[in-house]
Parts: sequence; C-alpha cells; structure tokens
Amino acid sequence: MTDTPLPPAFRGERLAKPLPFDPAALRGLSERLIRSHWENNYQGALRALNAVEQHLAALLEDKDLPPYVYGDLKREELLRTGSVVLHELYFGNLGGDGVPGGEALELLRRTYGGWERWEAEFKRTANALGGGSGWVITSYGLHTGEVRTHWAWDHMHVTPAAYPLVVLDMYEHSYHLDYGAAAAKYVDAVMQNLDWREVNRRVAGAQRAAAALQG
Repeated sequence: MTDTPLPPAFRGERLAKPLPFDPAALRGLSERLIRSHWENNYQGALRALNAVEQHLAALLEDKDLPPYVYGDLKREELLRTGSVVLHELYFGNLGGDGVPGGEALELLRRTYGGWERWEAEFKRTANALGGGSGWVITSYGLHTGEVRTHWAWDHMHVTPAAYPLVVLDMYEHSYHLDYGAAAAKYVDAVMQNLDWREVNRRVAGAQRAAAALQG
C-alpha cells in the first residue's frame, strides 16, 4: 500500500444519518428502544462496512491471496451494505402520524384492491417473521412497474431493481426492549408511526426512476 488516498470504493468514510424524528415522540416505541437500535445496530453496521471497505483495499494489493478469501469479505461487504441501507430506509419512514394519503394511498388501493388489504398483507408478512429475523419491504418494481410486498430473511436477499417504499425491521433488536416476544404489538406500533409524507416522496422517486429506466 502507498500513501495515495484510497479511491471512493475503498475509502470507508460513511457517516451515520441522524434520526429524522424525535425518538421520544413516537407512540408505542420507546426512546430507549429507538436510540439503542440506531446507536448499536445501525451504527454498528456502518462502522463494520467502513472497516470492510478499507480491508478490501489492503487485500487487493496481495497478488497471492486466494480469490475465495477475498470473496468472503465481499459477501460481508454486501451484508453490511444491505443493513446500512435498510436501516436508513426504516428510520426514514418513521416519525409520522400513521395516516395514509396522497399518491401512495391511491397506488396501494389500485394494486391491492383496497388500503386495508395492503395493510393486512404487510402485517401478516411481518408477523410471519416474528421471533426470527428479516425485513418486510413494500417496493415499486422499476423493471415491472408493479408494487409488491416481500419479506427478506437477511440484509442481502431483496427484490432486484425494486425501489423501497415502506420498510420494516423485524429483527428482534427492533422490538425486544419494549415488547419481548410480542412482535405483533411492535408491528402495530410501527404502523401508527409511519410517515406517509416520506412514503409519498419515495413513490414519486420510484416513478421517475422507472420512467427513466424504461425510456
């Protein structure tokens, strides 16, 4: 390695995004829970990703390094990247009053035949992950133009070319301090705090991105 500054791909200088809401103001989700989640889980993943990127740069200089060793770290890079991005999306769609409206509401009504049907499927998918780990993501398919809700059993297995609209963390660290094993109560609490202004902003971004992709 030389003293030349690392290129962006290996720099590992990401900074944590601040919470976009007052963590003491959420209904049914304690400030202690939110701060622990943001400080320990999200920022822990961020620090790990920064370290992985810098370590990749060092290993790349070793011409005799077996490819599978480098591959193991690349897998870790993908895992940590997914954790950072999904956590930022999750915190980003909290802090609202939980009342849907705007284009997001109309889009979900058209797609699911009613708002209540989307909510029922989203919550059922989330509760299927209770006591385990994973994410629930309602996303806009940039390739298909379709809205669907999927579950991801870790930070890497998400829908390709999909623009996340609503993201829910179902790892136990996201609710255990407040609800123990009662994951369904946590799901209900999150729904009461969704920020539909942010969801509408994401819908607009997804539609622009899909239009650009499809020409």
